[in-house]
Amino acid sequence: MEQISLNYEASAGDTHKQTVSELPPEVVQCLENARFLHLATCVDNQPHVSLMNYTYLPSSPYSTVPVIVMTTNPASKKTNNLLVNPNVSLLVHDWVSHRPPTQGRRASGGSPGPEHRSSLASMLINLNTSAMSSISATINGTAKLISPGSDEERYYRDQHLENNTFDSEGTFTFNRQPQNDLEDGGRECFVAGEEVQVILVHIKDIRTSDWKGGVRDYVLTAEDNGPIVNGAR
Repeated sequence: MEQISLNYEASAGDTHKQTVSELPPEVVQCLENARFLHLATCVDNQPHVSLMNYTYLPSSPYSTVPVIVMTTNPASKKTNNLLVNPNVSLLVHDWVSHRPPTQGRRASGGSPGPEHRSSLASMLINLNTSAMSSISATINGTAKLISPGSDEERYYRDQHLENNTFDSEGTFTFNRQPQNDLEDGGRECFVAGEEVQVILVHIKDIRTSDWKGGVRDYVLTAEDNGPIVNGAR
């Protein structure tokens, strides 16, 4: 099996840092393609990561800058963390996650070899190969819990619900499970439910990584001047 050389580019500090007034196109594409992201919160040096449905909005009546909308149970650990520390980190990517077979497969099984590979697995591997120009994006920002019952909360909730309504071919099986078995990926419980808390993340900076380990840093300088009122600020 041919080995692909990796760059292993040093990334401890800022790498190819750029100051931008809008998100790079490849980051926007990544946010528009992916269905889930990982949300990291932290309190007292105890990190917490959650898999989340999300909605990316380049602008809104309440913000001129890009924001990311999520919802969660108001009694969740992440909600409690955000009340103490609003700084968050998000990881999003549009890579196909199937792991291709390797030469040294573990005795426990690992990925099946070509002789045992299903047509679906082969398709996923081919998609991985064709998507090698894709990136992952680590997005740092500050999160705000939107006041329940406000016009702003209703707007963002409606946008999030619309963005996470899928037809029968796009519906995951966990959307049909009882609510008490759902995590934040469950639309009926954590998007449409009356008791959900709306989280709004304002983006500060982004780090992208490609499949070879190439890294790029971006700092977003766009300023939010507040909501639009009668067409003006």
